[in-house]
Amino acid sequence: MPADTSSLSEATPATRARRADARQNADALVEAATALFAEAGVDVPARAIAARAGVGVGTLYRHFPLRSDLISAVFRRELNACVAAAAPLEEAYPPGEALDRWIMRYTQFVAAKRGLAAALHSGDPAYEPLAAYFSTHLTPTLARLLAAARRSGEIAQEVDAAEFLGAVADLCHGVRPEGAASGRAERMVGLLLAGLRAGEAEG
Repeated sequence: MPADTSSLSEATPATRARRADARQNADALVEAATALFAEAGVDVPARAIAARAGVGVGTLYRHFPLRSDLISAVFRRELNACVAAAAPLEEAYPPGEALDRWIMRYTQFVAAKRGLAAALHSGDPAYEPLAAYFSTHLTPTLARLLAAARRSGEIAQEVDAAEFLGAVADLCHGVRPEGAASGRAERMVGLLLAGLRAGEAEG
């Protein structure tokens, strides 16, 4: 008996076009939310997000029924961009400098997303999967950069990647908006990086 190909026939050009439009709308909504969250916080009205994306509010709720769905999508988008930034840095710079530049990229990500971070740590179970996403994407990226810098002799200290990311985040979360604008977070993280280059402490 011939295989049932009815499901394949459903993917008509019109269907594919609708799917492409839906994906474009979802991407536009996440991009708009990313910008507006940075400007006005994660409680920005849904209408403002939809207007920035050029779609109706109904389209927003079809893609992201809950505010937590949209916040999670923004977090994943920004986290993926941070992870993707590592490879070009590794190609363009020596391991130690690639590490420094990537950590500063991460610092800017965290410092600019304080409102987003507050939502993620609010205790809402909707955000629980993001912890695993963080540990399986961002932590291995830093571990790779640290290992390369240590092999090259550019850093002297052993450090756990997850703990280091947490330390950077703690420094960023302690900075008020005006402090972040003045570069305080970057200066504090720079001191943290300098500590990796210190020689092994004598016993």
